[in-house]
Amino acid sequence: MTDIPLIAAQGAEIPQIGLGTWQLHGEVLDGAVAAALEAGCRHFDTAPRYENEADLGSALRKAGAERDRIFLTTKVWWTDLAPADLIRSAEKSVETLGMGPVDLLLVHWPNPAIPLEGTMEALAKAKEMGLAAHVGVSNFGPERLKKAAAACPAPLAVNQCEYHPQLDQSALIATCRELGIAFEAYAPLGSGALLADPVLGEIAGRLERSPAQVLLRWHLQQGVIAIPRSSNPGRAAQNFAVTDFELSDADMAALHALATPEGRHFNPDWVENWD
Repeated sequence: MTDIPLIAAQGAEIPQIGLGTWQLHGEVLDGAVAAALEAGCRHFDTAPRYENEADLGSALRKAGAERDRIFLTTKVWWTDLAPADLIRSAEKSVETLGMGPVDLLLVHWPNPAIPLEGTMEALAKAKEMGLAAHVGVSNFGPERLKKAAAACPAPLAVNQCEYHPQLDQSALIATCRELGIAFEAYAPLGSGALLADPVLGEIAGRLERSPAQVLLRWHLQQGVIAIPRSSNPGRAAQNFAVTDFELSDADMAALHALATPEGRHFNPDWVENWD
């Protein structure tokens, strides 16, 4: 079992590698959760939008997960950010997961049509009500993140955004650090698009590691949290075996150099801008 490092932010201690569960359901999710737990995973990420909160709660219970040893994240969808809707969403998520209050509740995407101040006040209220131990946001660019942090009565612990070597997020990561907010990467493997890259392949071959392990090590060495998703139990377990090797400065730079202006994979219609 791998001992995954923790990232501390605003009182939260967040395992640096977790299991993303988007598109995972039923027996497939059961297998991924069991393998991840066996490999040392203590961090699990879901959302109402994934329609698998009930399945994740069930999978964790089946696998014998101890609630006080796991870090559980869910979110509030961008259409539910009016204050009353946000609270209802958080209450429903806690009920559906069946694991007690979550460790982290995130605003899944910003919604320019709903006043940010009311959303942030409701997010803090959800924490005050005991629905979540910590709160944060997802898919917030630098300027919007600053406004959210200023408007929220509770400290924001996390900003979860797409990040991998093809997408330069250095300015956003710097803003997070200025604000004391942990940066968490979804799609840390570039949605699989990076795994065949020859630069990555050379590094992986030389180090006798899988391309996915090299990418996750790249995140670890930046102090970034990463939540890879895998439906394959073997690969899900392999993703946590990344603490016993290091990338050189040259390897880190070579991976950073893969960034392109077209590197973003997730850019839904409702996103007005990325700041």
